[in-house]
Amino acid sequence: MARQPLAARRAEELLGTPVVATAPVAGGDIATATRLRLSSGQTALMKTLPHAPEGFFEAEAAGLRWLSEVEGGVPLPEVLAAASDCVVLAWVEQSAKTPPEAAVAFGQQLATTHAAGAEEWGLAHDGFIGRLPMPNRTAGSWPEFYAVRRVLPYLKLARDRGAITDSDAAAVEAVVGRLADLIPEETPARLHGDLWNGNCLWGQDLAIHVIDPAAYGGHREVDLAMLHLFGLTHLPRVMAAYDEAHPLADGWEDRLGLHQLFPLLVHACMFGGGYGARAGTIAARYA
Repeated sequence: MARQPLAARRAEELLGTPVVATAPVAGGDIATATRLRLSSGQTALMKTLPHAPEGFFEAEAAGLRWLSEVEGGVPLPEVLAAASDCVVLAWVEQSAKTPPEAAVAFGQQLATTHAAGAEEWGLAHDGFIGRLPMPNRTAGSWPEFYAVRRVLPYLKLARDRGAITDSDAAAVEAVVGRLADLIPEETPARLHGDLWNGNCLWGQDLAIHVIDPAAYGGHREVDLAMLHLFGLTHLPRVMAAYDEAHPLADGWEDRLGLHQLFPLLVHACMFGGGYGARAGTIAARYA
């Protein structure tokens, strides 16, 4: 690895440790990622974004720390430093191997994280989902929170951006009015909040590490719905282990579409394409 002076200097300011070498990391959709080799021998990941939204990296760091409080929960990278312009994390060395036993362990760990719970629906501070602001102000129930903090804000933004048709938007709005009848009551779970397969890293330690949270207190079926929306290797094994450790309410598979509306609308806002139409099609199932 060579040494990129600007990234190295900023990391040294935050860590108080010399940076021996740096290397660019491919694959980030939002931030610029740089691999750091520290004089201590540790390897770290630095994510930077010029003119980042206020609180952007601080929210990521806070989410990682909050999720990491759970003993026996999902593995997460340690936060080494966070500032308004960047975050520095312990490096997760990935593997091409995807052993079934790692999926089983992940299902158990995810159940443990969810079961640790949250004090309320939402979180004390707002966050981000991708580049988009994500409101977290609490509400009195999960159906209310899911409607006014998750579905409707992104539905409005998708309409404003021309990413969803009026008929598909009407189908989503119709479901919102029925959420209290469709979703069983549970206490708030400690959610990752953006749990798609790109945020699940299969490590060389034969464990699945999760990154880039949009954490808050919510219904645990949200994380599970996102895993099913974009897929994960050995997902049936994950779910079997999860359900054994923290049994799900009857009918959870039939409700996956309800909690997929949020990520689909977020994707419609960010990428357009067919995500708005897909949200409308799923919403129509619950009419």
